[in-house]
Amino acid sequence: MSIVSKKLRNMVIPVAVAVASTLTFSTSAVAEWSPKKPIDFVIMAGKGGGADKMARLMQSVIEKHGLSSKPFVPINKPGGSGAEALLHLKSKKGDNHTVMVTLNSFYTTPLRQPGLGVDISTFTPVGRMAEDTFLLWVNVDSGIENIDQFVAAAKAAGSDWLMAGTGKGQEDQLLTTFLNKAYGLQIKYVPFKGGGRVAKELAGNHCNSTVNNPSEQLGFYEAGKTRPIASFTPNRLPLFPDAPTFRELGKDYVYFMQRSVVGAPGMSDEAAAYYRDVFARVYATDEWQAYMTKKSLMGGFLTGAKLKSYWAREKAIHEVILKDIGEI
Repeated sequence: MSIVSKKLRNMVIPVAVAVASTLTFSTSAVAEWSPKKPIDFVIMAGKGGGADKMARLMQSVIEKHGLSSKPFVPINKPGGSGAEALLHLKSKKGDNHTVMVTLNSFYTTPLRQPGLGVDISTFTPVGRMAEDTFLLWVNVDSGIENIDQFVAAAKAAGSDWLMAGTGKGQEDQLLTTFLNKAYGLQIKYVPFKGGGRVAKELAGNHCNSTVNNPSEQLGFYEAGKTRPIASFTPNRLPLFPDAPTFRELGKDYVYFMQRSVVGAPGMSDEAAAYYRDVFARVYATDEWQAYMTKKSLMGGFLTGAKLKSYWAREKAIHEVILKDIGEI
């Protein structure tokens, strides 16, 4: 068992709360405040990736059901592995009209770049909408159908084996490092902006593998261009029943990515209550629940103190991982 897998064996987060319990907010606080202008809906990732698709779906659900009196306007800020978005939100201290969709670079980028001066505990917790899953993907043309064939091919290629991923020191690179350590490989990690671009690189045979989320690779999978050969989940995903978990393959390694919405530091309590109500209602819609099922998303809605505690726990886990791979 690798050092990283030992550190992660307890990181699986169960469904934390039932939807019904998350909808109990102070109606008076919500009624006292409403947005005065369109809300900037910042996405700390590029277009076409899991975070981008999630944000645009939530935007459409909010509009369809009239959950907000003003529209949410998606704004992609993927620069610097999410540093651009984090600094933007930090600069909006006290702003009641800016919220952001996050992923695990919410933890890793401030840890890797302390000079940014970003303290995630200062951001306003709105809601964890899900935890996203990861699989190891190859192009169907490679002929690879299982992990043994993958390891053999990657060992033969050495550092010429290319793993496309999003950003530096982010989720995809962490999983690539796990594979290198666990199987004695020399996979070269090549970062791109956005999971959508990464998925296209694999489908076009411009790289050898990816660790895309299901939402990013699903279209190419359904078109018969790419194949999942193992998942980083506790149990097999219903959508990909032929892909064993790494636990089944003898590696005790599980990894999820948060899909959360956060507000600017110093947002008013009334505005925070408004956004918590909006996204709890989004979570409870048939559209969001169907999306979670279709895209193999997991996890219950979290907000308030529970969400901040979740951030603290996940930050500590990622600090261990980054130290293990020499990123901090």
